[in-house]
Amino acid sequence: MQRILYISTAREKLDAIELDSILKVSRRNNAAVGVTGLLVVGGRRFLQVLEGPDDQVAAVFDRISRDDRHFAVVKLSKKTVETRLFGEWAMGYRTVASAAMPDEGNLSAIVERLIAPIDDIVLRAEFTAFAALHAAA
Repeated sequence: MQRILYISTAREKLDAIELDSILKVSRRNNAAVGVTGLLVVGGRRFLQVLEGPDDQVAAVFDRISRDDRHFAVVKLSKKTVETRLFGEWAMGYRTVASAAMPDEGNLSAIVERLIAPIDDIVLRAEFTAFAALHAAA
């Protein structure tokens, strides 16, 4: 099983309706091929982890990389893993605007709550740093 973590930038700021549409399609497509993960949006920046069967994760990442709605797709890590960290999520997703949590609007707090169960310290650090950078933006 593979896990890929990447970051990218949207060509234009996407509104909530566009983001929800992308998420709906992604969840359906990912579930169909056994890919799970987490997507966090900060402004125009996306940080996403994909995990699942090797070929399917590679295909999903390839499709994402070719999507004209964003650029500067940078693979931060790719590794073989034994177990899923996001097995229950077709695609977990948060933006500041969509978070229905007690401290709604605090991206760092939202991300901390989402990644609390993650044991991989490198993956946790990537999401924490992303949240800190984009919470200030």
